[in-house]
Amino acid sequence: MRLSTEQIAQIRQSAAESFGPEARVWLFGSRVDDSKRGGDIDLLVQTRALSADAALRRKIRMLGLLESRLGERKIDLVIEQPGDARPIVRVAHETGLAL
Repeated sequence: MRLSTEQIAQIRQSAAESFGPEARVWLFGSRVDDSKRGGDIDLLVQTRALSADAALRRKIRMLGLLESRLGERKIDLVIEQPGDARPIVRVAHETGLAL
């Protein structure tokens, strides 16, 4: 995994502040592979059921916190709510790592 311990802590803290302490975070994509270089940070956040508006507000809040804590980076943030059957969610769980 190509994230430092400090980066992982900042990501987890940002998720908890944005979505609540029960939120779980997964890293997926190229950052999971130690042999690769560069790449954006692909994150999936599992959360309780939220309205579309609430989910969007919390996603924007988390992205803002991450930018202030990690600096300007390309971060892709996928929000998973109960029953989410999108292919990106399945891929994140199959290939990613829980932080």
